[in-house]
Amino acid sequence: QVQLAESGGDLVQAGGSLRLSCTASASTFNSMGWYRQTPGKQREFVAGFTRLGTENYADSVKGRFAISKDLKHDTAYLQMNSLKPEDTGLYICTIMVGFATTWGQGTQVTVSS
Repeated sequence: QVQLAESGGDLVQAGGSLRLSCTASASTFNSMGWYRQTPGKQREFVAGFTRLGTENYADSVKGRFAISKDLKHDTAYLQMNSLKPEDTGLYICTIMVGFATTWGQGTQVTVSS
């Protein structure tokens, strides 16, 4: 079973930046991405990319968040700039290998106003 290791979450002031990382135990995959979970809300898509390189972002983060990859080390990064309080949440990495989707444990991002 694929395993994911996430890191990078922290408490940051509004306007600040963070970089999340997600390292997978799989070298081949269909897609990777991040979702955000906040209390009382459904898990929502934040950003992701396919193995062919197509990237997608939620409208709320376009222009502020950017994905980068170190595929040699099976790691993806989410650079988050100009953070807003509404970006606060548990950021959960996900990967699809074949038809199986794996979710990480998440890393907490808290943006103070």
